[in-house]
Amino acid sequence: MNKPKLDKAFYPMIKALDDFAQKVKSEPEKNRAKVTLVVERNGGYNYVYSFDAFRDGINDELNYRVAERLAKTVLWVCGGYKIGIAGSKEIFLRLKEAYSKNGARAFDEDFMSGVYEKPFEVVWLDKVPPQKNASMKVGGHLKGCRIGFDAGGSDRKVSAVIDGEVVYSEEVVWNPKITADPHYHHDEILTAMKTAASKMPRVDSIGVSSAGVYVDNKIMVASLFLKVDKEKYGDYVKNMYINIAKEMGDVPIEVANDGDVTALAGSIDLADNKVLGIAMGTSEAVGYINADGGINGWLSELAFVPVDFSESAMQDEWSGDFGVGCKYFSQDAVIKLAELGGFKFEDGLTPAQKLKVIQALMEKGDELARTIYEDIGVYLAHTLPYYAKFYDMKHVLLLGRVTGGEGGNIILDTCKKVLAAEYPEFKGLDISLPDESNRRVGQSIAAASLCPDVE
Repeated sequence: MNKPKLDKAFYPMIKALDDFAQKVKSEPEKNRAKVTLVVERNGGYNYVYSFDAFRDGINDELNYRVAERLAKTVLWVCGGYKIGIAGSKEIFLRLKEAYSKNGARAFDEDFMSGVYEKPFEVVWLDKVPPQKNASMKVGGHLKGCRIGFDAGGSDRKVSAVIDGEVVYSEEVVWNPKITADPHYHHDEILTAMKTAASKMPRVDSIGVSSAGVYVDNKIMVASLFLKVDKEKYGDYVKNMYINIAKEMGDVPIEVANDGDVTALAGSIDLADNKVLGIAMGTSEAVGYINADGGINGWLSELAFVPVDFSESAMQDEWSGDFGVGCKYFSQDAVIKLAELGGFKFEDGLTPAQKLKVIQALMEKGDELARTIYEDIGVYLAHTLPYYAKFYDMKHVLLLGRVTGGEGGNIILDTCKKVLAAEYPEFKGLDISLPDESNRRVGQSIAAASLCPDVE
């Protein structure tokens, strides 16, 4: 197996599942069972995932570890407030404990309860329901004078777009994730909107691309407000984008997850569908445009989806979990790999500043910097086949600050080489980077197309 040079313990989920399947297959049929996970979300929509496992009592530890990783994956790919299990009472009981208020997945339980505003449940299924899918059209509207805003964790980007033509774009560094006063967030966002508005004769609509989960343009969960006291500023934060649109003259607004806008940017650029967009920035943001040119209504929060089955995988401080995407496809991944390679950063630097240090080294042809980006390419090559279990992909578009400069080209080239060598069935997958300016502000431009055309 092609392994990262700096992270030799990396054990890709796709390889772990293949190894598990082989172990199960080697057992007599009487020692095997089919386990099914059903994750249900709003509107009665669900996702059904079945796999062959050991019968209870044969290899319970490995059985549960694989089932737990798969349940976690489906939950964060699709979103939901209920996990149903059939085929293994042992897995059911252990998942029920893990997703309790004090269990190992208490973060997930609390997050999903907040998003769907329902108590989280793990239930036993005597009968497996059929899968019920959704598909919703989003974006691609270009008429009129539009503002597109992309709220990143380290910088905010805004574009002024007139009839599909970008007349102004800017990036401004800000610090939303370490700021407790939400008035800071409000004022920064409003300033960006007013700047873009000043470049056009009028404002017909506003589109927002932002990390987190949004329902009816309300902020349900967002890492940008990590330090904000929810109880004190609940409604103020939840309705912030809606209120800012009112301050801009009661302008129509549409807010979408930044991952979906990444995919939308790719779909617009490619004039095609089945696009998985991956933005590697402060965290990992992912979105998907399906075969119908719509979105599935999934969370696609792959920052919390396991990609590394290794027991020594790095921990995510926010969720408390190990081996999840945000530590493999973000500026944190660059920092992690640099430190594994023996690099010492100056004290007091922010993660964004540390990334810039490595990017500067890359520009000088530094060997460690090159190895860091190659390793991220190896991570990606082993992870895309795992993502393909859930997403029907024709195109993969890479965006975000980590892909800026020569580093992005190294990630792309390495990924393609490893895919072709280890997963030949995916060697035809179209993986690309937009041009340099679109890597930086493409999401804000795509965000401008979110609202329906003005008549």
